[in-house]
Amino acid sequence: MANVKKKKGVVAILTGGGDVPGLNPAIRAITIRALREGFKVIGIRRGWAGTMEIIREKDADNSDHYIVLTNEIVNKAGRTGGTFLHSTRTRPSTVPKANVPLHLQDKYSDEINDLTPEVIKNLDFLGVDYLIPLGGDDTLSYAVRLHNEGLKVVAIPKTMDNDVPGTDYCIGFSTCITRTINLAHTLRTSAGSHERFAVLEVFGRYAGFTALLPTLAGAADRCVIPEHKLDIERLAELLVEDRSNNPSKYSVVLVSEGASLSGGQMIFQNGDKDAFGHAKLGGIGDLISAGLKRLAPKYNNGKPISIINQKLGYLVRCGDPDANDSIVPTAYGTLALDLILQNIHGRLVVLHNGRYSNVPIDVVTESQKVVNVEKFYDTDRLRPYYKSFEMQPMFIMTSE
Repeated sequence: MANVKKKKGVVAILTGGGDVPGLNPAIRAITIRALREGFKVIGIRRGWAGTMEIIREKDADNSDHYIVLTNEIVNKAGRTGGTFLHSTRTRPSTVPKANVPLHLQDKYSDEINDLTPEVIKNLDFLGVDYLIPLGGDDTLSYAVRLHNEGLKVVAIPKTMDNDVPGTDYCIGFSTCITRTINLAHTLRTSAGSHERFAVLEVFGRYAGFTALLPTLAGAADRCVIPEHKLDIERLAELLVEDRSNNPSKYSVVLVSEGASLSGGQMIFQNGDKDAFGHAKLGGIGDLISAGLKRLAPKYNNGKPISIINQKLGYLVRCGDPDANDSIVPTAYGTLALDLILQNIHGRLVVLHNGRYSNVPIDVVTESQKVVNVEKFYDTDRLRPYYKSFEMQPMFIMTSE
């Protein structure tokens, strides 16, 4: 398959980082448009891992590392969630010795290795003219590296946290919000039946959009976000107040996994780190639940309040995409091909103030996208703060 090109060349697609609904619709849109325009389309398997595992030999079996995409393949997958190309959190510039592909271990034997030269040679071996990575800021920061190395890259933002800089919207965010609202409402029956607090932990390492927007939509009474350290006493007081004012005698708080208490730090599950240097978060919901159990009697006439402590976790990132995560990925994929057809690269396709556009890909590494606390989060009432929605973008608080 090496160096076989059609009239306009070869487009390669990969998905990196965590899976979200909307990736397969994006792959479908890119492939259908690219094939129609005369390109050959290759799907790289397992994100950046696939780009470094290619064996550059004519008769080598690389079927585990990439697939030639057709209309039939992508049409079947395009209705589904996740990514049929698979995904990893591999970063070729920082590969531990144990993870170096077998055929490269004689060449790369340091504890941490930069395999970027191999990635570039592998993409050239496949005849790739344009690379379209779909991912969050970690995946796309390596795309910036390849752009700076001279590769033609057009990137698409994907992360249910919605924290890629430069865009109001990332693939996966709408489905995450929809799932969170539905699950929070489902758990109300148990909370109400036993007059409990419901503490629901959601994903969100540095940005609290996945807790803030569902709370705005009425899924919770209060929310705790990474951008503001929590006063657990204040939360206990507010939740008791909410419970007292609720005819069914319960209250709900959404907690971002990256949140922390006043004087404390993020809570990690263990010491393991991924290829991007991130330790796995988890446990802030447990800590807050324990604190609320201890403090609730102080604000409830000495009476304890039982607690539902639930991590929503992967339930909000699995399954089929909602309407937004079917439509936006299709638009993003088409936008990427629009740029490629004009031989424009080094760009990130985006949504900004309700309009599709594109920005320099370097924006991914130049800033961090988080909740504007002063504008959108009431630090005393621990809930979304707003005055007017007039002329605001669709998701309001996600615009930079």
